[in-house]
Amino acid sequence: MWKPPERIKYQTAVAQWPTAQEAAQSHLYSPLRAPNLCLQQRTWVPAMVPWRASDNGDVSQEVIDWYKRFAQGRPGAIVVEATGIRDIPSGPLLRISDDRYVAGLRRLTDAVREASGGQTRLLIQLIDFLTIRRRPHPEVFFQRFLEVTETHRQRLGMQHDDEQAVRQRFLSLSDAELESVLSTRELESLRQGYREHVTDTHLPDVAALPETLPTLFANAAARARTAGFDGIELHYAHAYTMASFLSATNTRNDGYGGCREQRVRLPLEVYQAVRASVGDDYAVGCRFLTDEIIASGSNLDEACFFAKEFAGAGMDFLSLSRGGKFDDAKQPKIGAAAYPYTGQSGYECMPAYLSDQQGPWGRNAEPVGLLRQAVRDAGFTTPVVSTGGIHSFDQAECLLNDGKADVVGLARQALADPDWFEKVRLGRGEEVLLCRYSNYCEGLDQKHKQVTCELWDRTALDAPDAVLASDGKRRLTAPKWLP
Repeated sequence: MWKPPERIKYQTAVAQWPTAQEAAQSHLYSPLRAPNLCLQQRTWVPAMVPWRASDNGDVSQEVIDWYKRFAQGRPGAIVVEATGIRDIPSGPLLRISDDRYVAGLRRLTDAVREASGGQTRLLIQLIDFLTIRRRPHPEVFFQRFLEVTETHRQRLGMQHDDEQAVRQRFLSLSDAELESVLSTRELESLRQGYREHVTDTHLPDVAALPETLPTLFANAAARARTAGFDGIELHYAHAYTMASFLSATNTRNDGYGGCREQRVRLPLEVYQAVRASVGDDYAVGCRFLTDEIIASGSNLDEACFFAKEFAGAGMDFLSLSRGGKFDDAKQPKIGAAAYPYTGQSGYECMPAYLSDQQGPWGRNAEPVGLLRQAVRDAGFTTPVVSTGGIHSFDQAECLLNDGKADVVGLARQALADPDWFEKVRLGRGEEVLLCRYSNYCEGLDQKHKQVTCELWDRTALDAPDAVLASDGKRRLTAPKWLP
């Protein structure tokens, strides 16, 4: 992963935790009463992909155990991981692309309600993603994947040579020579692996996204309501399809790209289709970015515009992240796929303990606060969820008291200690396991391994209730905590 040049080492610490009485009187532990979104406390576990579904995208017992463990901490809400809306193979990632998935998802919602005593609301994040392939070996790319064109022949001076001779010539070229012969997209496919872009309107399926996606999202949302989820979070963030429509890099010329009014068009149409599918009495919101942190990408000004458009359309909440794009991802090894959290944009999404003067904590707090203010100035009361490097009660309480958020999300800190919410509520904050921000979990995610936390995954491996990861070396959930 990209790291700031300063490389200052930070250590997570909390000087003081609240007493039980202070927690009870806090803003953080007060209820949220908003249309379609009622929380017993203003805490939120954002979506994290744990790589525990079956290879067919079904809910497994490991998936149920993962979410039950978070629910035992009784946060205000948990958002289930990015769940695919297309009925296509996608490995051990949850899917909601067919009615056959509903029964498994119902078992999940039932388990969370039981584990939290009915106190935690459960939402599901719906995602679409385009085709991405692994970085090929150059010989494979030039012999099998590259379409030899007249432009290639002209640039190589091989107009009359047979195609195989042209392919062999490519293998002998230096990087600098390749840059003068291949197009930008061909170089990307060689160096990063082939990836579809929303601007690839020469591809029929990509051109048709504005027609196909609203129905796919709407059908998935209807299944989510049938499965017992309390709401939907539309995934409009990071490196995926809907975020790419919002991005300033979206230059489609079919009315769905170019100016920001056209780039927000499909996200709004998807929301409207979902709303029609689930009704007006059901929570539907989205997760999107305060800033893409890429060259020529969308920034906070555009995020504020999108936020007001979403609020005006009737979304029930807005959850904010930042960065996490393919555009600046580190070159993967041959045989591996690009990972959108390895460049500077990825660092801003998941900053680590090696950081710059700003440090790894709360880097998204001020942008979210400015966005929330823009929403309020426009006359909307839509709840705004702030996330990013939050680990202490004081951080969270200040965001709420200062009007920079309505709900506070803890992702890596909740993974480090799923009982954070109960420990702090009971005045036992000194027992919290504080996230080190080493991004051990992110490293596992990048390798598509079952995600765990280094603070507890080697603890009590022989305990009767310990379920081990597929490598046999780590436990899959944190040991139980009893007050």
